[in-house]
Amino acid sequence: MRSDNRSARIQVLVAEQAALRGARVGVVDVCTAAVAALPVGGAGVSAMSRTTASHPLCSTDTISEQLEELQLTLGEGPCVDAFTHGSAVLTPDLLTSQLQEHWSVFADGALEAGARAVFALPLQMGAISPGVLDLYADVPTVLDAGELADALAFADLATLLLLDARIDETGAPAGGAPADRDFEDLGAYRAEIDQATGILSVQLGVGIDEAFVRLRAHAYTQGCRLADVAADVVAHRLRFSPDTEPERTDEES
Repeated sequence: MRSDNRSARIQVLVAEQAALRGARVGVVDVCTAAVAALPVGGAGVSAMSRTTASHPLCSTDTISEQLEELQLTLGEGPCVDAFTHGSAVLTPDLLTSQLQEHWSVFADGALEAGARAVFALPLQMGAISPGVLDLYADVPTVLDAGELADALAFADLATLLLLDARIDETGAPAGGAPADRDFEDLGAYRAEIDQATGILSVQLGVGIDEAFVRLRAHAYTQGCRLADVAADVVAHRLRFSPDTEPERTDEES
């Protein structure tokens, strides 16, 4: 996670957006708060996976919606590269000749849609990456060090919200909407989910990504929060095995 002071400030900004909606905090509030705080014109989040179809989750305006759809349809662009390589892709000017060659189709489509600069920030928690936060500007734009740090903090918060969603096997939030949740404990359970995923990786003899899919799938089928299932795994109240359904035990760590 980023510095505590920055994270706290970002959380307040996102909470204010949720208050304006009259709802609990959701991924859409991260997008709208990022647009208000940074020199960008719009933002969007796409859920992405190496094993299932990726899809847009939310966007703040028509241009950002078009950018999300364009990248996932073409399979190229900063969003795709950020997810593939696990690092931020900062594109201050899409008219740069190298970018025109690298994303030959996407760059033209994005410019036509009204974007000139695009910044893609992977949503990551350890080895798990559930998607990407995209920001765009309609003029050439460079994020300074503080603005980039804020953008990364917004991405951290989007990660926490997205991982706590009830998600079905296709990666789509149950009920078709990104998860909303109470705000006060957003940073408290990140390490516990990571720890539970590591425990499942050992119990099931699978990689981290597949272990997280199993953890998430169990939360969905049981109608539970991901954080609650993770807490049960870490406390040894819930044990997974390769051949049987997860079993509850009375053991406590």
